Amino acid sequence: MEKHQPDVLVTLESDQWWEDQLAVLKSRMPYTIQCPLDNLYGMHVFSRLPLAEAECRFLIEDDVPSMHALVELRSGEKVRIHFLHPAPPSPTENPESAERDAELVIVGRSVADTDEPVIVTGDLNDVAWSPTTRLFRKVSGLLDPRVGRGLHSTFHADYPLLRWPLDHLFHSEHFTLVSIQRLPSIGSDHFPLLTSLRYAPVRGQDQEPLQGNRDDDQWAKELAREQGASKHDVPEPGQGPEEINRK
Repeated sequence: MEKHQPDVLVTLESDQWWEDQLAVLKSRMPYTIQCPLDNLYGMHVFSRLPLAEAECRFLIEDDVPSMHALVELRSGEKVRIHFLHPAPPSPTENPESAERDAELVIVGRSVADTDEPVIVTGDLNDVAWSPTTRLFRKVSGLLDPRVGRGLHSTFHADYPLLRWPLDHLFHSEHFTLVSIQRLPSIGSDHFPLLTSLRYAPVRGQDQEPLQGNRDDDQWAKELAREQGASKHDVPEPGQGPEEINRK
C-alpha cells in the first residue's frame, strides 16, 4: 500500500476483523464500500477518488455480494466500475458453476449496453481461457489487458506448480494499459494484482474485443435464466442521481 499508492483498493474474503484493521486507510482513501462477512465472501473497497452511486448487491446468491459504483477520475471523467467475487464450483459450495457463470454473464450483458468507460474486476474464480470467461468478454465487449502480456497467475500462492489466473480486470476501449503486475505474497492464498490504466480518448489501441454471435448471446441468456437472473438486476451507475458514499 505504502509503496504502490493505488487510487482504488479492493479486498476480498475480508470480515469484520479485516474491516477494523483496514480502517487506518480511511484518512487517505476516504471513499468506501464495505461488506464484512464471515463466509469468505466479504468485500471492501477503498478509494482516493470520489465514489458515486455506490451499492452492494447480492446478484445471484443471498450471501455472495458484488459492489458497483461510479469512480470520478482527477480529470472529471466518471468510470462505471463493478467488483465481483462469484462463488466457485466446489463440492462444498456450488456443485456446478451455474451461479458463477450467471453472475458473469448478467454483468457482461449489462455493461454492453453503455458507452461509458467501464472496469470490471475481482476474483472471478475462473481462468482467462475458460468458455465462460470468453463468453463474458464476447457479450460485454470488454478487453483483457493481459492478452499478449502473460498469465499473471494469482492462485495458489503457496504452490508454485499449481497456479492459475483467477483474479481479473477487464476494461472498455476507453483505456490503455500502463502496467500490470503480480505483487509479492502478503500471506493470502492469492497474490495481489496491481493494474494501472490510462484513460485515453483514442479507443481500441491495445486490442480488439472478442466478437460474439447469436449463439453466444443465446447461451448467455440461458445461463442467466436458469438462475432467475437478468442483466437488469445489475446496478447501472451513472443512470440515476449521484450520491457519494463518504465515510
